Amino acid sequence: SKFLTTLKTEQVGKFNHTLLAYLALTDDEVGTIIVPSGFQTDFASILVLHNVFLFPLFALIAGYGNYAATVHDWLYTTGKVTREQADAVLYRALRAEGVAAWRAWLFWAGVRIGGASKYDKSSAMPE
Repeated sequence: SKFLTTLKTEQVGKFNHTLLAYLALTDDEVGTIIVPSGFQTDFASILVLHNVFLFPLFALIAGYGNYAATVHDWLYTTGKVTREQADAVLYRALRAEGVAAWRAWLFWAGVRIGGASKYDKSSAMPE
């Protein structure tokens, strides 16, 4: 996988950012993914800071993978691929972004374990 464009955002809230230009990723499995300008993302914000048990995991991934997290948010919002495919794209995009394999695996494991409620089932492809 490889990013074709640069991530350009503007912060619009405590956690949210709006894309100022489209973000493009060419993925080895699902092809080219275009996240349009204007899309809002929270990157990899995980609202677990109040949970003492999950905070160490959050601390290991916070600040990494904003490009990949934006693509993943888009895929979860649109349902253009299955949830399983979106999570696999996240892992490959993280690696393309230069995130260490162990840290990318933590991201992947986290979304596989806790991401189901965030995936838009109304427009989703069947898994």
